Amino acid sequence: MENREEYQGKIEAQLSEWGAELDKLKAKANKAKADTKQGYHDQLEALRSKQASIHAKLQELKTSGDDAWEDLKEDLDHSWSHTKDAFTKAIARFK
Repeated sequence: MENREEYQGKIEAQLSEWGAELDKLKAKANKAKADTKQGYHDQLEALRSKQASIHAKLQELKTSGDDAWEDLKEDLDHSWSHTKDAFTKAIARFK
């Protein structure tokens, strides 16, 4: 089982990786034809929103007491799983 610091580091690393991936996808979206460009940008905005939500939950987890840690971790895990799926699907659509 991961300790609190390891878990936070893992989530921070994933957020950073997703941020870099979003930048790459944005560059691809900007090169897309006009009729598909808006759809790509809408998808990217949704992903950035999900990323921001994960970041906010991580900040809450960082400032929480030990008694709330497990509940917050569970909530963050759930959100992270859905966001990871969304990123995977978006990356596949952009390729």
